[in-house]
Amino acid sequence: MRPELSAYEHFSAGKVREIYEVDDSTLLLVTSDRISAFDYILDSEIPDKGRVLTAMSNFFFENLEFPNHLAGPIDDERIPEEVLGRAMVCNKLNMLPFECVARGYLTGSALAEYERSGSVCGISLPDGLKEASRLPEPIFTPATKADYGDHDENVSFEVVVEKLGEKLATQLRDATLDLYTQGAEIAIAKGVIVADTKFEFGLDADGTLTLADEVLTPDSSRYWDANTYVEGKVQPSFDKQYLRNWLTGPDSGWNRASGDTPPSLPGSIVEATRERYIEAYERITGAKFKDWIGHCA
Repeated sequence: MRPELSAYEHFSAGKVREIYEVDDSTLLLVTSDRISAFDYILDSEIPDKGRVLTAMSNFFFENLEFPNHLAGPIDDERIPEEVLGRAMVCNKLNMLPFECVARGYLTGSALAEYERSGSVCGISLPDGLKEASRLPEPIFTPATKADYGDHDENVSFEVVVEKLGEKLATQLRDATLDLYTQGAEIAIAKGVIVADTKFEFGLDADGTLTLADEVLTPDSSRYWDANTYVEGKVQPSFDKQYLRNWLTGPDSGWNRASGDTPPSLPGSIVEATRERYIEAYERITGAKFKDWIGHCA
């Protein structure tokens, strides 16, 4: 008999995830259908998004060579029926206070910083790069973890060293770049470019650096179609960049600088975002999303 979700004490909440305490050593990480953009939680949800993110994370936790926080299978008997398919039982970790971002291509905030300074997070880059340029090699561009409503702040590697010490900071950088390389190789074999992604890490009870939270999902990554990739223009994506583009475009009527809450999403944008998330999962994993739902039903 599976427990009710109410049997667990609510531990904490993020923009997308709810965390419950299973026991002294494990947590239940439940991924909702909420979606955030520009530091706002939107009032429109994306159906099945929580299942897609959980399925994608589970795939990469199984295929990346690095310690991770999973403490049981995706159908673990400790997972309540009501959240099967969107929840994972995870080991408690001492979480580290940085978003560990790896970039293989220049876009987004990194492009804006490069255009101002010729560098990203203190890393000098060659002249002449433009939107969607592939970098000579992937770079580590960490950011501080912001509270809800605040912006993550890109920082240099030296800031991570100052906070965590050189040994742990170097471990973080090396792990981030290695995991990005592993994930990018898996994706490109299926015709998908991972332009950039972010990881979160913690230390387990023995002090081992451990991959946590979500990994290489459409929420935490930029996915581009390798077959249509062209340097110098904004790429169509299989992630929430599509939704961001609608919010900042003329059809939404929203001014990001106004301080106003973003508008509700039209049904067409909700459905198109859902389709992109599912396509990312199916293309990269080679599995059918309907089979994931069936497996966890």
